[in-house]
Amino acid sequence: MSKIHYAGIDIGSNAVRLLIKCLNTEEAEEELSKVQLIRIPLRLGEDAFVKGRIGKKKSKQLISLMKAYKELMGIFDVVDYRACATSAMRDASNSEELAQEIYDKTGIRIEIIGGREEAELISFDLINGFSVSEDDVFLYVDVGGGSTELNLLKGRTLVQAQSFNIGTIRLLSGKVLPEELAAFKCYLEEVAKEYQGVRIVGSGGNINKLLRLGAPAERGKVNFLPMERLKEVADELKRYTSEERMIRFSLKPDRADVIIPASDIFLLVGEILCSDGIIVPTKGLSDGIVDSLHRKRVSSLDD
Repeated sequence: MSKIHYAGIDIGSNAVRLLIKCLNTEEAEEELSKVQLIRIPLRLGEDAFVKGRIGKKKSKQLISLMKAYKELMGIFDVVDYRACATSAMRDASNSEELAQEIYDKTGIRIEIIGGREEAELISFDLINGFSVSEDDVFLYVDVGGGSTELNLLKGRTLVQAQSFNIGTIRLLSGKVLPEELAAFKCYLEEVAKEYQGVRIVGSGGNINKLLRLGAPAERGKVNFLPMERLKEVADELKRYTSEERMIRFSLKPDRADVIIPASDIFLLVGEILCSDGIIVPTKGLSDGIVDSLHRKRVSSLDD
């Protein structure tokens, strides 16, 4: 019997990812395993945040990429998929028109999801297998190109979900509004006042790269990056240009610039919450999409 495969497409402000996972046997340690992950840095946010719409060139590139992803999903006999677009497409004035064109030309239906749903998909069961008591308080922080998603959990129960238009591409483009940054800080200060010992859980490509640079020995499903090491790594990175970072730290071109504003956001969160470090699982939005598809399928079979 052939394996069951699911796919998640994450259309972000910096990159567009395709993740394909397969369902394992009951004896396996993990229920789902990654079989394919592709990440293409289209940088839709450069258009959306500066021009207010996705331009012709990037639209054409996105359509071509969706055609390629459709072919790959066919090769793996994917039983179910979901394509979710986040901050850049939320902001673009022509997002609905572009989503329709993609559907007409590729058959892939794109959902432009809100910040709250994005946050919930990212954080749902993110630290599965991690020891959590009912009194533990976690703030899940996902720093994307266009937005930062914050989920506050007590134990495994979601208390609040917030989305702020503060992302790496927005910051590099000078498109973060002062009042948005003020609201972000105010929210964190309120969390710090209400809860003691909040533990930060970071997700996204940038925090994983910062983990590799700051705590290279950490290579589990759940890792820890001390705030002191994060600060040291951020200071070291800032000494160089993007081109120099690519060579010195083996960073891809689309990572070498955004990693600086990302580190600033994580450091700000850590400072306000007086945290000693960041828990870094190896999951992101595409994982959340795929895992939710599997939960939905299992639920429908049980009914």
